[in-house]
Amino acid sequence: MIETALLLASFGLLSIASDRIGATFRRFGLPTITGYLAAGAVAGSFALDLIPSTATEDLRFVDEISLAVIAFVAGSELYLKEIKPRLRPILSISGGIIAVAYLVLAMGIYVLTGVISFTEDLGEGAQLATALLGAAVLLALSPPSTIAVIKELSARGRFTRTVLGVTVTMDVAIIVLFATITSIASPLLTDESLTLSFLPLLLLDLIVAAGLGYLAGLVLRTILGTNLHEVVKSGLVLATGFVVYELGDFITSWSKESLGFEIHMEPLLIALIAGFFVTNYTLHREQFDELLHRIGPMVYVAFFTITGLSLKLDVLWSVLPVAIALFALRAAGIAGGSLLGSRFSGEPKRYRLTYWAAFITQAGIALGLAREVAVQFPTLGDAFATLIISVVVINEIVGPLFLKWGLRRANETHEPDADRKAGRHVVILGVEGQSIALARALQSQGWTTVLADTDADQIERVVAEDVEERHIQQIDEETIAELVTDKTEALVAMLGDDADNQLALSLAAEIGVQALVARPSDPTVQSEFMDDTDILTIDPGTAVVSLLEQAVTSPQSATLLLRRDPERAVSQVKLVNTELDGTPVRDLRLPTDVLLLQIIRDGSSVVVHGHTELKTGDDILVLTSEDSLSEIRSRLSG
Repeated sequence: MIETALLLASFGLLSIASDRIGATFRRFGLPTITGYLAAGAVAGSFALDLIPSTATEDLRFVDEISLAVIAFVAGSELYLKEIKPRLRPILSISGGIIAVAYLVLAMGIYVLTGVISFTEDLGEGAQLATALLGAAVLLALSPPSTIAVIKELSARGRFTRTVLGVTVTMDVAIIVLFATITSIASPLLTDESLTLSFLPLLLLDLIVAAGLGYLAGLVLRTILGTNLHEVVKSGLVLATGFVVYELGDFITSWSKESLGFEIHMEPLLIALIAGFFVTNYTLHREQFDELLHRIGPMVYVAFFTITGLSLKLDVLWSVLPVAIALFALRAAGIAGGSLLGSRFSGEPKRYRLTYWAAFITQAGIALGLAREVAVQFPTLGDAFATLIISVVVINEIVGPLFLKWGLRRANETHEPDADRKAGRHVVILGVEGQSIALARALQSQGWTTVLADTDADQIERVVAEDVEERHIQQIDEETIAELVTDKTEALVAMLGDDADNQLALSLAAEIGVQALVARPSDPTVQSEFMDDTDILTIDPGTAVVSLLEQAVTSPQSATLLLRRDPERAVSQVKLVNTELDGTPVRDLRLPTDVLLLQIIRDGSSVVVHGHTELKTGDDILVLTSEDSLSEIRSRLSG
């Protein structure tokens, strides 16, 4: 008991150090999990020997909990309402990759088993089993890594949605494939004859796993539906994952002793089905996502650190050339499979030649399956896991680079730096103190601003170095066309001549500028602007009175309007993603810090509730942070 407590304490300290090492790796542009793996490897028996590699058996329960959470996350990403619009290419590309890449990898690994140190002395059956298992594990992708890159680049569009759908669907298919292959590999590794008798048992395994996954989903639904503290709920979710693994082991042992045949439960499949059930068939999807997001980082640190502890560094060095060869085979198989599948589903040629780059990245599921093989098949053991992990590390390092290249080649990225240089654009007519202050405020939020005035003397008097000012001869169609670009979202008219203000706004409306704002210089002509419902008219006098009234009756809303809340702001986003047309608000999967305030449709306000269906062209008013606003724009702009 004391030894176990000391081991857990030592591992806890190692995990804290591993977390910091991972952060350091990230600052140098390397994947965080590579830092976790390195920390575990250095602390293990082949380096500092702070924690013996044999301790991984005593920490197996941490491994099991972590794997269950990883499977919960994979299941939660399979949200049917999001992948349904792109279901045909998603299934076609996934099928193409599995068919082509699995065959290429299995054949390649089988040939290489003759030169790999831990397989060269095995029999042909065991070498074939190694090839079948290795190919299945190496096909796994990485939804978390893919999502992270998509968010980093603010990518959105047809290509991006298909990539994410394939990535999630592939992991589900690979877990089912892995459960199937383990049934085939078991007799091959024990020199038993392989017969078709395993098929009924395999079917029974999958049916029982589906049933247990459904029951685990019901348990999770019950936990999430309670009024318990979030920390308690998190603990119960982790406990559920542990029970899933223990139950799987119990059924396997019990069936072998009591029934005379082995019902092999794949715990990853059970946990994945449970996560899928909660996400698609309960009311707790958002809460489940938030909980997994909160506990995920701790789980990943523990899991990848333990995986690093189990690495055999001597084997790692000896199999490095093989790992590089497998990396190349995997990339070639994925390229051929994605090209075949995308061609069959009728995807555009520019996408067909690019999809392969989006499916190189690997992480959690692949490492989890490698660890499962090491535990289930001692003949292969940690040496097999080390080989697979070396390939995964290569894929995890270079995969995001390929994915970024693919998203950019598909022209679906909206990177923050690029948006600041060539993104949202506003034209402000009239150069004065208020217009310059407005330009500075918008520039701080990433807008490109252009100030213009017909009075050259006025520009000289109030010239500012941090804003772009232009002198224009007059307001006419040619001048407005030169100022307005295809990126211009708004035009603000603040000229001293209200006739010029009206003409400028009218010409901008004809070009297609969405937001038209007028600040008349003469309050007596304000009604002429207000007659045009497309123009938002601001009268400085009445605006100040209205703001003071708001400050008295609703101080919090006034604070938001004055932008004194550094973390949140009210923003308006237009829905242009046609695939979200008819989608209920509750199915948007918005970040948890987003409050949807209002929907403007055809000039009228729509009452917002969970069942309100969105329509293309809706203007959606949200209260949110700047980080979440980028995700919302990505989701709605599609």
